[in-house]
Amino acid sequence: MAREGMMCGVASWGMVDTWEPSQLAMLFAMWAVMMAGMMLPSAAPIVLLYAGVVRKSPGFAHPSAQVYAFAGGYLVVWTLFSAGATVLQRILTGQLLLSPVMASQSPVFAAVLLLAAGAYQMTPWKRACLAWCRSPVDFLTRFWKPGLSGGFRLGLAHGGYCVGCCWALMLLLFVGGVMNLWWIAALTLFVLFEKVVGIGARLGRWMGLLPIAAGLWLLVSAWRVGG
Repeated sequence: MAREGMMCGVASWGMVDTWEPSQLAMLFAMWAVMMAGMMLPSAAPIVLLYAGVVRKSPGFAHPSAQVYAFAGGYLVVWTLFSAGATVLQRILTGQLLLSPVMASQSPVFAAVLLLAAGAYQMTPWKRACLAWCRSPVDFLTRFWKPGLSGGFRLGLAHGGYCVGCCWALMLLLFVGGVMNLWWIAALTLFVLFEKVVGIGARLGRWMGLLPIAAGLWLLVSAWRVGG
């Protein structure tokens, strides 16, 4: 009870009726830091590979700067996603769909997010984006661009595929709670598993059945309560 009260107090600034620019900036910063923390571990293999290539290849000036440019481009994409998530959270808060800990308090809304995330796991768009995320050598070979600007554009491209792969999973933060550290850790580990582990892609598709089953269960439960 004490922990729940503490979490509600920390998150209460995000549930106000009238949003000040400073509060929106604070919410956006929270999303940007959270997305960087969740997504950088799964991007580490391609960042390290890119660093190895630019440092060992002749004629590359300022290799460290190019690595930072690549990582910066990747983070820019997720920062833009964070801006969209901030706007979405503001809308959901206005519709009274989120609790003080920024989790869905509507079973139907939570069910919709779960069904959407589970269904997207099985789409060809998900598979295509995940394939590029899982194949850093193929990605760099296909999209290679030299120089600082090239590194930045490579980071943008990889970030774009990463968002295409994971956007639906990130929306599940609104189900388990944006402030729920266990839920954040679970999603981070799942993304890492999908991108790095050998059977991650195939098993990830089958694991899409779990949120679908959970979503259907919530819908049935809501229907029984309403009936």
